[in-house]
Amino acid sequence: MPQEELFGSAGQVINGLPGCIHFSQHCGELGAVVDDLIAIAIIAVFYPGELHLQFLALTALPLLAFTWLVQKRIHSWYLLLPLALAAWALVHASGIHATVAGVLLGFAVPVVRSAKRGGPDAGPGLAEHFEHLVRPLSAGVAVPLFAFFSAGVALGGLSGLKSAFTDTVAIGIVVALVAGKFIGVLGSTWLVTKTTKATLDDGLAWIDVAGLALLAGVGFTVSLLISELSFGDGSPHFNHAKVAILAGSVIAALLASVVLRIRNKHYRRLALLESADDDGDGVPDVFQVDGDGS
Repeated sequence: MPQEELFGSAGQVINGLPGCIHFSQHCGELGAVVDDLIAIAIIAVFYPGELHLQFLALTALPLLAFTWLVQKRIHSWYLLLPLALAAWALVHASGIHATVAGVLLGFAVPVVRSAKRGGPDAGPGLAEHFEHLVRPLSAGVAVPLFAFFSAGVALGGLSGLKSAFTDTVAIGIVVALVAGKFIGVLGSTWLVTKTTKATLDDGLAWIDVAGLALLAGVGFTVSLLISELSFGDGSPHFNHAKVAILAGSVIAALLASVVLRIRNKHYRRLALLESADDDGDGVPDVFQVDGDGS
């Protein structure tokens, strides 16, 4: 599943953690989206096919028409869908990976309402409206189909598994997902707190950030896509890369679950202590100076 989907499922693990960690979870979801966008930019720059500039130039026509319509909040599907399909087909024909067309179309959709339409407080923007419409098709059909056709791994028994984990490509992928993402997220957060006025919330500890940083190591759809483009479908490196992506994601998820569940228990104990009222006076004991409630 995409990383943002997995960050969403992390809510089941961090259900007992303080609100600032739930906010950090949402920041993690945003970071996962940005991470995928950067990966798609890498695909566009480093993995294009033979470029056909005439098709790339023609892409501007449906893309501009789509942009004009959504900016005017004209969201009739019989207008937007043909334009989106035309943009996708032209980008594909140009030699650039068609995923880029989806990103460009997404950037064209307004996230918040304009001032003329009441501003952000007037209700959800068109992007959120589209997201609710597309999510069942995306999460329920497109992603499972991609996973079904892309994630099949032919291990070849123990010898095949040994071959996968002696491949330096596979080792590099596992290390990048488990250690690289962890160091990147935790290190960049620490660097921001040291070089700017930003600080961690009083209710948030560095071990909590570490748990979320470990969760960032889960990668699937975009990782598989880049591996396929890099090594070619059916190549030994690609098969080894799929094993490594699955293994690295499982390791990262398990480590994150261990850390976050330990912190979950810690914060639940604190919550019980803060709500204890042994003398029954309606004031939690932790807020009283002495036992008589004074």
